[in-house]
Amino acid sequence: MKKFDKDRLILGLAGPALALVVALALTTVVLLASGRNPFEPYRIMFESASYVDVQVLIFNQAGTYYLAALAVAVGFRMNLFNIGVDGQYRLAAMMAALVGASVNLPGPLHIALIVIVAMLVGAFWAGIAGFLKTTRGVSEVVSTIMLNSIATALVAWLILPKNFGEQPPGSNNLTTGEIPESGWFPGLQMGDGGEIYGFTFVAAGCGLLYWFVLNRTRFGFDLRATGASQSAAQASGVDAKKMILTSMLISGAVAGLAGLPTLLGDTHTYSLDFPTGIGFTGITIALLGRNNPLGIAFAALLVAFLDKSSASLDQYGYEKEIATIMQGLIVISVVVSYELVRRYGIRRQQQKVGEELAAGHAIKTEKEAAL
Repeated sequence: MKKFDKDRLILGLAGPALALVVALALTTVVLLASGRNPFEPYRIMFESASYVDVQVLIFNQAGTYYLAALAVAVGFRMNLFNIGVDGQYRLAAMMAALVGASVNLPGPLHIALIVIVAMLVGAFWAGIAGFLKTTRGVSEVVSTIMLNSIATALVAWLILPKNFGEQPPGSNNLTTGEIPESGWFPGLQMGDGGEIYGFTFVAAGCGLLYWFVLNRTRFGFDLRATGASQSAAQASGVDAKKMILTSMLISGAVAGLAGLPTLLGDTHTYSLDFPTGIGFTGITIALLGRNNPLGIAFAALLVAFLDKSSASLDQYGYEKEIATIMQGLIVISVVVSYELVRRYGIRRQQQKVGEELAAGHAIKTEKEAAL
């Protein structure tokens, strides 16, 4: 049993490790092909990340990425591909900002209201895709892609000054109005390096809750069983359609939280320049982290490191898009490396079974010879 667990751990780490090595190697080849020093950008990025202010930016960005990746991972564990996290996250952030700016409550109640609104909006938007899949058989991939576009248009319409938005004097930007200070989430001050968003620590707590629910509750078992085989789960009494809808609702609720580190810790309003693409980055991180909360945490930190430390590359004559290339190569490498590791794992398992059968046959032969 110990040997099996050890092999499984090694195989689990081999996928992301191989993906990172391949991505680094391919990025180095790209730099060489362009006539650049293939190692200097890495040195610059690590040197940049040694400063406290950049480290704070990395942790804050990682918290947002972590929540988005958890939302994706919930769907993955159910064998659902929720591509709509980005739309769910942006619509939830905007609605939470609208509600937060329109009320004035005591601190804890104000923050709780914003969090609840964000989760409900995210769950509702993802629930549309879940409802369509369970009632009409519509693929969640198609419906969530379409819902992303609808969410983009809906946000653009709601934020217009004639509807619910505001246009600050002398600015072309549109906002939902600033949330009163009672709705700001306190963070951890890191001297002159800035403040780590308080919601970043909430994101870590969500990871622990994700692990507990999936691995220590009946609901988590039913979810994983249904994701592995709907027919087998139904045979054991699990309502597969109910699990699909519930998983999409939970995925959307977590996606709704992804905008809150930035909203409650930095901008305190939703505007046209609010970060986009977070949901798609979450897909990369969930894949790299293999839907494991600890693996997702390391993957979120890695991608956040690439994002924030690459900002200094253009000062040395290197394009900061090098980090974007690396992220794209990581996605490709993840798919390839995980398939290679999976095939090796199958061969290794077959080999172990053969060795155990051979050992059992040898023992039987010895006993027969002794008799």
